[in-house]
Amino acid sequence: MTSVASNVKIKVETKYLEDQSSAEDEKYLFSYTITIINLSEIAVTLKDRHWIITNANGETSEVKGPGVVGETPTIDPDTAYQYSSGTVMETPVGFMEGSYGMVTDQGESFSAQIPTFRLAVPGIFQ
Repeated sequence: MTSVASNVKIKVETKYLEDQSSAEDEKYLFSYTITIINLSEIAVTLKDRHWIITNANGETSEVKGPGVVGETPTIDPDTAYQYSSGTVMETPVGFMEGSYGMVTDQGESFSAQIPTFRLAVPGIFQ
């Protein structure tokens, strides 16, 4: 891991969207807000994302693509970029993890790891 990669911090907040979910239809919607904090001394640009989503049945799906929410943001030193997105799961509990493909303003590519986070209907203890 480069020193730049170790200075890119990722924080996640999740929310269960009860009004858009249906247990009868095995459809559980969750939103998540990601904050990417650049604590390095050079600007970094988020180029792509790779998610692994695992539901309570152990089934996984992968999502890969350019940028996030239609953007490839450049994050200046000592600043942060925040966005919100969501996912639909067939179970009331699951996990997401992944990485962002990043490049410094000096052309160095690196991967910023997204810590595993839990998606769960409130009151579920799996």
